[in-house]
Amino acid sequence: MPIYRLAGVTPVIHPSAYVHPTAVIIGDVHIGPKCYIGPLASLRGDFGPIHLGEGVNIQDCVVVHSFQDITVVVEDYGHIGHGATLHGCVIRTGALIGMGATIMDKAEIGARSFVGAHSFVKTGDQMPAESMILGTPAKVSRPLSEQEMTWKHSGTEAYMALAEISLESCVECSALTEAEPNRKTIQVGKKVKPKQDTV
Repeated sequence: MPIYRLAGVTPVIHPSAYVHPTAVIIGDVHIGPKCYIGPLASLRGDFGPIHLGEGVNIQDCVVVHSFQDITVVVEDYGHIGHGATLHGCVIRTGALIGMGATIMDKAEIGARSFVGAHSFVKTGDQMPAESMILGTPAKVSRPLSEQEMTWKHSGTEAYMALAEISLESCVECSALTEAEPNRKTIQVGKKVKPKQDTV
């Protein structure tokens, strides 16, 4: 997997975290326990450090980078959707950043808030906790319900389970030319079982 030391600084990855082999991790990056780093994600700790807490998921094609001397922080259970960009910002505990959203330098997303897909949070914006944040530029739309925050946390737990499954069983292989009889299905958080007994 492409992990690079830069200027004598080596990335730190907890052994319980999963980093997909196509993700790129450079320099001053700290990846905490039970994190999931998806395919083609880019975490560049060159201008400033990147710190991910426990159970963070950084999904496919996410870019995490910073401005000089600013640390990007994603606190525990942060959930960063496909294709999002985090630049020099802070994502507080349990927040969700939607697909394709951009969070700019010195912005902060409050704990357990949601930033909607393709929203743009401007430089320096301070967004409150437990809020729905939408638009370009992004604004607080409404408070979140307990049901919405519980739903989000269950999704984050699924990604933590995916990290565990991926560490155990995700390996490069050749594709089959046709599906085998009694093909298994993947159920994240559950043991993989065949559709029918093979005995």
